[in-house]
Amino acid sequence: MKIYGFQKTTLLDYPEHVAATVFTGGCNFRCPYCQNGGLVLCPGQYGEVSEEEVWRHLEKRKGILDGVCVTGGEATLQPDLEAFIRKVKEMGYAVKLDTNGYRPEVVRRLLEEGLLDYVAMDVKASKENYARAVGLVGCAAGRKAEILADEREDRESGVGEFDIGRIEAAVDLLKNSGIPYEFRTTAVKGIHTVEEFERIGEWLSGSRAYFIQNYREDGEILCREGLDGFSAEELQEIVRLAGKYVARVELRGVE
Repeated sequence: MKIYGFQKTTLLDYPEHVAATVFTGGCNFRCPYCQNGGLVLCPGQYGEVSEEEVWRHLEKRKGILDGVCVTGGEATLQPDLEAFIRKVKEMGYAVKLDTNGYRPEVVRRLLEEGLLDYVAMDVKASKENYARAVGLVGCAAGRKAEILADEREDRESGVGEFDIGRIEAAVDLLKNSGIPYEFRTTAVKGIHTVEEFERIGEWLSGSRAYFIQNYREDGEILCREGLDGFSAEELQEIVRLAGKYVARVELRGVE
């Protein structure tokens, strides 16, 4: 698997776990507010981390680390993801996957194989606003069953016309997965409205947890123009609106 970053210890990436985080490169979205623009567009600039380095560290830290977080970029684009996670599990570690949900067939396969212990899925926007929020065009609906049944690894793995059905399939999959999961949204003024979060909350109704983080202009933002964070008062209203439908709605990383 192509690894472009390796954080050897983190207390933040995997809830209630001391973990290591593996960063993959590339993504099938082009979210204007993405803070990992380098990993999305030009991951090679960081240089690859060998799997052998990861295995050596995980072997050495047995009994100290609890888990491994696999993130990106978008990790589900990696053809060797399943083999990588399987080896992590064989070493005795719990695995958390961060994903944008656009390849639900990959997530389903990993769940069926018992290879995931926690999934964090980014929900980028309301259904009506999704294509714009992820920097793509087009919006085909009503294909959840077809998409989830499709096992082809290369299906729409690149950037192209957006299909909301793939996101709907991933949301439904996690709701019924039987493992801990969370949905999360970066709230961006210029992409979202406060009122939009009521529609997102209604969509995620019955979910285990929904976390909202405020946009910050740091990292390697793909497109900074016209973007800003919400005020503290606006964030509280966002939580109230989404909280009509999801029992646990919290702000994350907000001082």
